[in-house]
Amino acid sequence: MTRLTRFSVAPLHSMTRRLADVASARVAPDLVVTGARVLSTYSERIHPGREVWITGGRIAAVKPAGTAKKVWSGVPLYDAAGGIIAPGLVDPHIHIESSMVTACAYAEAALLNGTTTIFCDSHEIGNVMDVAGVEAMLEDAREAPLSIFLTVPSTVPATSAELETAGGDLTPDKIAGLFDRWPEAVALGEKMDFVPVTMGDERSHAILAAALKRGRPVSGHVYGREFVAAYAASGVTDTHEAIDRDIADDLLDAGVWVFLRGGPPTTPWHSLPQAIRTITELGASHKRTAVCTDDRDADDLLLFGLDCVVREAVKAGMSPEQAWSMGSLHGATRFGMDGDIGGLGGGRRADLVLMDDQLKPQCTWYGGELVVENRKITGLLDQALSQRYQYPRAAYATVKLPEKLKLTPELPTKACTVNAIKTALPGIMLIHEKVAIEPAKDWPSLFARYGLCFVTVVERHGKSAGNVAHGLLKDFGLKRGAVASSVGHDSHNLIVAGTNENDMQVAIAAIKEHQGGVCVVADGKVRALVPLPIAGLLSDKRVTEVAEEMKVLKKEWAEAGCTIPYMGFNLIPLSVIPEIRITDKGLVLVPQMELAPLFE
Repeated sequence: MTRLTRFSVAPLHSMTRRLADVASARVAPDLVVTGARVLSTYSERIHPGREVWITGGRIAAVKPAGTAKKVWSGVPLYDAAGGIIAPGLVDPHIHIESSMVTACAYAEAALLNGTTTIFCDSHEIGNVMDVAGVEAMLEDAREAPLSIFLTVPSTVPATSAELETAGGDLTPDKIAGLFDRWPEAVALGEKMDFVPVTMGDERSHAILAAALKRGRPVSGHVYGREFVAAYAASGVTDTHEAIDRDIADDLLDAGVWVFLRGGPPTTPWHSLPQAIRTITELGASHKRTAVCTDDRDADDLLLFGLDCVVREAVKAGMSPEQAWSMGSLHGATRFGMDGDIGGLGGGRRADLVLMDDQLKPQCTWYGGELVVENRKITGLLDQALSQRYQYPRAAYATVKLPEKLKLTPELPTKACTVNAIKTALPGIMLIHEKVAIEPAKDWPSLFARYGLCFVTVVERHGKSAGNVAHGLLKDFGLKRGAVASSVGHDSHNLIVAGTNENDMQVAIAAIKEHQGGVCVVADGKVRALVPLPIAGLLSDKRVTEVAEEMKVLKKEWAEAGCTIPYMGFNLIPLSVIPEIRITDKGLVLVPQMELAPLFE
């Protein structure tokens, strides 16, 4: 069987004569999707009574319904039965690693939800395996039944060797090499170190230059209106981190595309309702806004795809035509690909979605091939998904720990002040709280008195003597046992929170055994585990299997009492977001970028 990939459709320059012949009715199309209402992202209108002529995986023309039947007999027809045909969705900013599955496996969930193109920033695997990890994911993407482009990781490590230990170090020269070797490296990924960028840091601007001098756009990540002007002046032209109306308004006027991030309403990622108010309340145009998902675990990826974010935009006040354009054409336009994807014009790829009046995808065509029908994958896609890319052996050996680890600090014998990490929903920001404590006879009584539990980060890349940093979480709510993850953003060291040393050791041992994962432990037993053997980040199973594992994990996570979801827990070591974090080097105060002691 020929692989179903992005390369299954020939480039437009090789097909123009054939497409012109079909559009002029001199040659019959390969397929006609008829009896549809067509959503034009170009004019933002829905046209009734249309059909789409497809040949060689591309659109030849959109015609009045019934035209093909009058011209030819025997042309394959698909009756859309009055549904809405629209271009496949284009997600301009995602991290495949957050889904815990490979690029090939990610395709299944994406296509079920009408997404046919994604732009991924693989800085997670870059932080673990350097260039080799990024290139492995690019090879994976080439074999996927999905159009996947790379925004080259720009901030690996997120800070510096003084503040954390990462597995990778993507220098300006390495980033330039990725651009030069890989045509699908189309932009620079989110420049997370926005404070150094605005302060003129030499390395940060050398990385920007590697992209800009090659004509590649630069993606961003910024908090704080005071940084917008210098950030835009540094060449950054998009961001997905607009968390409210006012900064979104500033960004648009500074020439920065705004990707409205939507997600499950209970997660930290759902900033769309606030940021979209620059359009609905302040009158900004939507022409330089798109919608994106950013991060989804395998379970949420199936339940809350980009189509869900489009529907959230409709709820927030956009018309269905505007919202779908923000989900397809606008993302394509931002990356200069609107001549190939994002619309139903002649010559474009036949990436189509048939949906109902609520904009819920029912069928998906990828390059003219029907891959989802009536909300289920077809046999063609099932076969394609069974031939997933195999990552190199080194990717399965990235959790390197010393034999003995002490995971908890010594109990203070005198009154002192704790530099505690206070957690609060939605979970992105962490609060630096100084807690004055009196001596206690043991840790459980101290925890009960002050609402604390242990949190520890362990370096797992084999680059130190096994750095271990101890901290204390406040208001995390953990009632028993321990929770642990090898997905500690962004350096992806191990993070474990617990009420006692023994359960924390069991959690770390389980992750070491599986070379990565997320787990919940109680009374010395693993209650839930999602193994992530590829770089400590990814499963090698189908997305539906991992989604089932995630459901069990989420149930046990909630029963353990954790007040923020595990994806928020994974952000506790992310040393570029205020106010306080913990890395393998210790407690990091942000934005001061200084280390602080646990006890004062």
